[in-house]
Amino acid sequence: MKEQVKKIASYVPEEPLASVERRLGLKKLIRLSANENPFGTSEKVKAAVTSWSFSETNRYPDGDAQTLRQAVAQKLQVPANQLVFGVGLDEIITMISRIFLQPEDQVIQTSPTFSEYALHTQIEGAQTIDVPCDPITGKHDLTAILAKINSKTKLIWFCNPNNPTGAYTSVAELDKFLSKVPKETMVVIDEAYIDYVTQNSAPSAISLVGKFTNVIVLRTFSKVYGLANYRVGYAYAVPKVINYLQAIRLPYNLSSISQVAATAALADQKFVTDSILKTVQEREKWQIFFKKQQIKFFPSQANFIFFYYPGALELAEYLLQHGFQLRKGLVDDWLRLTIGGETEGEQLRKLMNNYRK
Repeated sequence: MKEQVKKIASYVPEEPLASVERRLGLKKLIRLSANENPFGTSEKVKAAVTSWSFSETNRYPDGDAQTLRQAVAQKLQVPANQLVFGVGLDEIITMISRIFLQPEDQVIQTSPTFSEYALHTQIEGAQTIDVPCDPITGKHDLTAILAKINSKTKLIWFCNPNNPTGAYTSVAELDKFLSKVPKETMVVIDEAYIDYVTQNSAPSAISLVGKFTNVIVLRTFSKVYGLANYRVGYAYAVPKVINYLQAIRLPYNLSSISQVAATAALADQKFVTDSILKTVQEREKWQIFFKKQQIKFFPSQANFIFFYYPGALELAEYLLQHGFQLRKGLVDDWLRLTIGGETEGEQLRKLMNNYRK
């Protein structure tokens, strides 16, 4: 066994909702801890999956995901052969780390950020270099990241908007940053939450692929499309990089039912638009609430908000006892709140007001 693997603690998934409800005697638990889409999934997905039903379950799926590939390529206006699909972005992150990292390599990331970047860096025996986010905005500190780059730097991870801070870095800022990054260093821009960005009309860094050959952009169907259970993610990069990813991708990695669901979800942009609108409206209410209550938070462009609260664990337990589960344990005295529906938001803000009294 690799020595570095011996030091990794096994992932502990969240306790199932039904189990928590039984344990606490709750009639209903609202999970606002996993950044899922609280508005469900498109009815078009339900119709497509139901229609597919038990079709050809004895056959392997389309290993190249051709129908989904063409649909995504058309939506993004990119070449279809520059896409690679994975079982969620988890598999894509695994593949990127496996391809590029060796022992003694270095990986730069913002702190805090999505934990899987550092996990796979450790698995490959490389070293994670953490650069603290801007303490006021929660944004990536691009100047500090550039200062950390050296001959050992193989990867730079950008979650944009960043999880858990919710802060967004513009394409113009990334363009300027990338012009100063050595071509030998791969920059991965994880856009899992890009659909929720409202401060820019064209927020995605997809236009930077090609201009810079060392850029990979990641997307997922788990968030705004409401397909977290179907596990569909993909990467877009220059052909050379995509060929590397395709070379190590497991054959038939994406099930037929996942491909059917994702293709149907992509076709229902009204569901997407409605989900974004509801989220943005509720996000604004939360930011107004935190300002009024003088609770420190990072301005968010995602479907969650990260806020500071002394005694955060006690607050989280109080809210859990009243039927709301928030994400704790990311940074001491900080909680991440997935933005839910209007009614849920009103109930939760009332609970927090009562707790402060």
